[in-house]
Amino acid sequence: MKLRRLIVGLTGGIGTGKSSALNLFEKLGAATVSLDQIAKEQAKPGRKGYKAIVKDFGTCVLKKDGTIDRGLLGRVVFNDKKARLGLERATHPLILKEMARLVGRMNGVVIVDVPLLFEKKLQKSFDATVLIACQPDKQLQRIVRRDGLSLAEARRRVKTQAPLAQKRMLADVTINNDKNIQHLEHQVREYHEGLRLLLGGLSHGNSR
Repeated sequence: MKLRRLIVGLTGGIGTGKSSALNLFEKLGAATVSLDQIAKEQAKPGRKGYKAIVKDFGTCVLKKDGTIDRGLLGRVVFNDKKARLGLERATHPLILKEMARLVGRMNGVVIVDVPLLFEKKLQKSFDATVLIACQPDKQLQRIVRRDGLSLAEARRRVKTQAPLAQKRMLADVTINNDKNIQHLEHQVREYHEGLRLLLGGLSHGNSR
C-alpha cells in the first residue's frame, strides 16, 4: 500500500521562529524534518559532510577534540560570501539527499524546515510552502538575544538571506510571529488542521 502524505516546506528568516513552529507542528502530530538537524548530523566526525567541510576549510575549523567548531565556521561563512557558497556546494547535496530519504519513510502531514527554501528554489520539492515571518526589528532583537551577537553582526546575518518581503510573495501561506508563543501556536494549530482536512479530502486522489 502506498503512503499518503502532504509535504509542506517550512521556511522563514534567521530568528523568525521556524524551530518553534516546527516543534509545535510536531506536538500536533505532524511528522517533521529539520534540515538544520540533518546538517548537524552530517557535520559529525566520519560523516560525508564532515569530510567535505574539512576538505574545503581545512583543520583550522576543528576543535581540539576533532569536532567542527560550529561557532567559528558560522563566523567565517557569514562574513565571506565565497566561503558560504563553498560550504553550501559541499554540504547541500548531502543534506537534500538525506531529507528525501527521511520524507520518503513518512506518512500523513509532513513538515520540513528548510531555511533556504526560496533562495535555493526548492519549491517543487513540496506540495505547499509556509513562511514564518516577523517584523525586522523583532527579528534582530531575537538574534541578538539568542546568539549573543552585536546588532551589526545580526544585521549582517539577516542580509545573507532573501528579504522576508520577497519570501512573503513566494510562500503559499505566511504565519506572522510578532507576538507570543501562544499566538504562534494558535496559528500553527489552525494551519495544521487545514492540512489534515486537505489530506483527508485527497484520500481518493493519486498517492505520492
